[in-house]
Amino acid sequence: MRRTALAATALCLVTATAAALTGCQSGQDKADDKPAASAAPAKAKDPNAGLPTGTQLKQLLTPASVFPAGLTPVADGAADSGGDYLAPSSRSTAKTDCTKLENTAWLDVTGYKGGVSFAQDDYANQDQTEEIAEEVDAFQGTTARTVLQRVREVAAECATFTDTADHVKVRVKGKAADGLGDEAYVITLTSGSWENGSTLIATRVGSTVATVMSTAGSDNGAAAAKKVATHLAASLKKAGQAS
Repeated sequence: MRRTALAATALCLVTATAAALTGCQSGQDKADDKPAASAAPAKAKDPNAGLPTGTQLKQLLTPASVFPAGLTPVADGAADSGGDYLAPSSRSTAKTDCTKLENTAWLDVTGYKGGVSFAQDDYANQDQTEEIAEEVDAFQGTTARTVLQRVREVAAECATFTDTADHVKVRVKGKAADGLGDEAYVITLTSGSWENGSTLIATRVGSTVATVMSTAGSDNGAAAAKKVATHLAASLKKAGQAS
């Protein structure tokens, strides 16, 4: 037999304490309560979070005052990726083209076209007999470490190669460098047919890789390359890129 509304009210008055705890209701079922809203899905992590843009990297390039006297900016040697990020590129598995070590932007010898952001510039003397080029690339995840490993491998793969312009034999020597960023590697190119060789330095600072190419000076460009590489590493560390 159903309770009357009066009986239900009396019961709530008699058991006021229990009603406060259980929410005593007359003629209503708790099944009418709305279910709790489900939690919002977690937002995917941005793979570019914390990486500098090309505009920011441009500000970290070496100023003209650090370059040797007589070297001035090459008109079409400066470029950057601006405020947007580029799509990450996978490494090419094609056979290593050792002649790319002679390019100003020589990092692509590793099979990587570059990072998701970059900035670069180029300085040379009037007759182009001395030149220094610099570039900084930012990579997602741990790719920067892989790029430095590829630089080491390239130095071994390209112990010698034939120059495409003069068809002379080029010797390649590589070694690790201390005191530059989180890790660094130096490659020296020489030939018995050249008056002076060139020095390449790749430096990793966190998720960025800075590369330098130098033919300035009579020491295969070594001292000038180290000076620019040191400045780049310090600028990247100061900007918070160190791992």
